[in-house]
Amino acid sequence: MGIEYFTQDTEVREIITKLKSGNLIVSDVLDEEGNQYVDLVQEGGGVLGIALLGYTYVLEQVGIRFFSLAGTSAGAINTILLASVDVISKPKTEEIIEYLVNQNLFDFVDGPFYVKNFLNAVRNKSTIFLKLLWGLWSQKYFFKHQGLNPGEEFRKWILEILKKNNINSTEDLGTLRRLPKSLSIRKGINKTIDGLEPKLKIIAAEITTETRVIFPEMNKLFWKEPENVSPADYVRASMSIPLFFHPFKVKTGNKNKEDWYNCVRYKGEPPEESVFVDGGVLSNFPIDVFHNRKIVPRLPTFGVKLGDDRHEVSLVKNIPKFLMAIFNSARHVLDYQFLLTNPDYEKLITKVETGDHNWLNFSMSDKDKLDLFKRGAKAAAEFLEEFNWEEYKKIREELAKPDLPE
Repeated sequence: MGIEYFTQDTEVREIITKLKSGNLIVSDVLDEEGNQYVDLVQEGGGVLGIALLGYTYVLEQVGIRFFSLAGTSAGAINTILLASVDVISKPKTEEIIEYLVNQNLFDFVDGPFYVKNFLNAVRNKSTIFLKLLWGLWSQKYFFKHQGLNPGEEFRKWILEILKKNNINSTEDLGTLRRLPKSLSIRKGINKTIDGLEPKLKIIAAEITTETRVIFPEMNKLFWKEPENVSPADYVRASMSIPLFFHPFKVKTGNKNKEDWYNCVRYKGEPPEESVFVDGGVLSNFPIDVFHNRKIVPRLPTFGVKLGDDRHEVSLVKNIPKFLMAIFNSARHVLDYQFLLTNPDYEKLITKVETGDHNWLNFSMSDKDKLDLFKRGAKAAAEFLEEFNWEEYKKIREELAKPDLPE
């Protein structure tokens, strides 16, 4: 399977051809080649993140580039790759697809053989005997490491991709993500590009201090030399699916209580060791991170979700479902609250219907990968056909007006 398996699919090509035939206006920030710039926030969702590639591929093919980037878990993976493969003005998704097709996703399931056998037994709906046999064998390892898989194979994969693109540190990444020289404001718009600065925000959860962490801006709390930290560590922290992967642990590099309070409002003694799990535990869709309600934006913040949450009542008839309902409520509440108080953002969000695909199916077939990719591509096309930039700016103009006293 090569990259053409995705990019040359008939349905994908038809989607792009149709979009290119229209007059697509999505932003007031452009470059000399006519590319339009948007901010992008991507939701987490395990291997369902392949759908994110379909979404970003279509946007890039119709001349949209990604300025500031944010994401959690699977969204953080695509975020770091979009940020590191090339400069902001260049399309990246084709190269990211190439990295994907050359990687066996099951390699990321890097626990001992009995862990792999247990996960295969669960995935394949094997007999209760086999599930119990491999499950009991995996139990000691699981409790010792607080997860089934080290996650080191995934971290190595990201590290190698970053190294191929000359990204060895956070400082290198900052150099790559400089403002494009040819950036300008659309003709007829009475604004400038003054103050525009591309940002990167990867979300993780630090559980010893109950903190939603945003990397790289909070890295000074956790590393003594934050500028030398590989961005692969941020993504490894963000995708640490509880129980499935070991938590990502770092010897805390900053013990200054004042710094911790000023940054995250933590009042106690800083932890000896910071422990990170999947950012989706606290904020799976961090659509709030680029928001400024007081202004009319020069470029929009697009968001892409993997599925539509809260479309049916959660059943709580037994303990596992009861616990899962509590977990889902906790991990979604922050993002839902933002959307509730900022309903204009509904006009910026694409929801990719992911069907019956399992978010932890690391043995996914090529056919299923293509299906997810096409679902992302179709969702992107439907969104772009409906999105009205001028209408959205008018909504933001109304919201930006100061509240008058009663």
